[in-house]
Amino acid sequence: MKRRLAREIAISSLYQMEMNEVSASDAVDMLMEELRQDNEIGADPSEIGSTDEFVRELVYGVMERKQAIDGMLQQFLTGWQVDRLSRVDRQVLRLACYEMVFRDDVPPKAAINEAIELAKHFGTEESGKFVNGVLGKLLLGLNELKS
Repeated sequence: MKRRLAREIAISSLYQMEMNEVSASDAVDMLMEELRQDNEIGADPSEIGSTDEFVRELVYGVMERKQAIDGMLQQFLTGWQVDRLSRVDRQVLRLACYEMVFRDDVPPKAAINEAIELAKHFGTEESGKFVNGVLGKLLLGLNELKS
């Protein structure tokens, strides 16, 4: 299973959690089941297991560090507050920040490219540009954030 699909599921899960006040586990379970029923995830148990595991790592990682992530993002939001962003942009930025700062298995520029595509997919063309601008600034301050 491609990591892009896992990130899409993670963004959808984070969005569902915020909109409907459901738990991380319930949000992921619901979306994974929908994808299985729609045959967007194959029946191969190893494929499903690895995707499910990666999605949960992303969702739980973002949620466990949400306050720290929002604080980091706030440093790079010129004229915006994290809580005033569109829900889609906020979740995309949180996921990208989590991958850039707290994970070592994704090059930061790859995380930015993925975030731009996710923002365009779930948001608007403007979302992609906005996310690119914020994450570009975050990239410049990344070493400081990681220390």
